[in-house]
Amino acid sequence: MTIEDDIAFLERVPSFAILGHDALRILAIGAESRYVHNGEVLFAVGDPADAGYVIQDGSFTLKTDNTEQSAAAMTVTRGALLGELALLTETTRPVTATAAEPSTVIRVTRSLFLKMLEGYPEAARRLRDHIAARTNQAAADMVTVRTTLDPQRTRR
Repeated sequence: MTIEDDIAFLERVPSFAILGHDALRILAIGAESRYVHNGEVLFAVGDPADAGYVIQDGSFTLKTDNTEQSAAAMTVTRGALLGELALLTETTRPVTATAAEPSTVIRVTRSLFLKMLEGYPEAARRLRDHIAARTNQAAADMVTVRTTLDPQRTRR
């Protein structure tokens, strides 16, 4: 793939699309591609998280550290961003990501991402606004769920 192909791919990732072409060029140039074998663990619950991964090809199963066999797992595919929060702050992985098939990911380190934001303040502003809107929506959704589960609470 060329750099332009990588930029076009990253533009289809919702959290990256808002950054703009020039900012994505920096990420495309500085990011690294990694092949992950079927069944290989990309990262595990509790691992330090210093990068985000965009699934370029293949799929991953995400599972919490729940030892119950019946614990729900989620499968994510091409274009999914794993570890979005790790791009902005120190954190640990909340899930284990295991390749469900031979896969390729693009690894974007936190240091690269933050340097890109420093160089493109307009991209940083758009990202801030995007995160704020998502946070507001999540809070509204929680109020809706709480009201649905405990309708008496709204009458108090």
